[in-house]
Amino acid sequence: MPATKLPDALDGDTDELAAALRFGIGLLVRRLRQQQQALDELTLPETSALARLDRGGPATATDLARAEQISPQSMGATIAALAARGLVERRPDPHDGRRSLLSLSVAGRAALAGHRTARTERLARALARDFTSDERARLAAAAPLIERLALGIR
Repeated sequence: MPATKLPDALDGDTDELAAALRFGIGLLVRRLRQQQQALDELTLPETSALARLDRGGPATATDLARAEQISPQSMGATIAALAARGLVERRPDPHDGRRSLLSLSVAGRAALAGHRTARTERLARALARDFTSDERARLAAAAPLIERLALGIR
């Protein structure tokens, strides 16, 4: 598929720019997911659950389901698969003994780190192989802007 032409930054056509970014970023995310599935790594829901526990610390399955905007049953299946592989640990909630808090195990932290490293290495290989140093510099300058854009979407 041909690359989407980005509009001139000065032409004020933010709709066109938004569409081009949505397309390009969406394609990048889909390609990374396809590679992940081809390599039989963690599933997307498993990766998301581990990443939330890594960033936010211990949480209940209900809290994770709410944060991921999925049903508690779906999160339960994801957590069960992670627990069966020893990637998460369950501990009683010190404030409510009826609930369990989930946290990353040592193996879960290692699996998440390996997953992140593999994705980063795939991106780095593509950048080194397919982009000039000037293009890589332009992408480096754009990266913080893309992050800021993502954080600004409401």
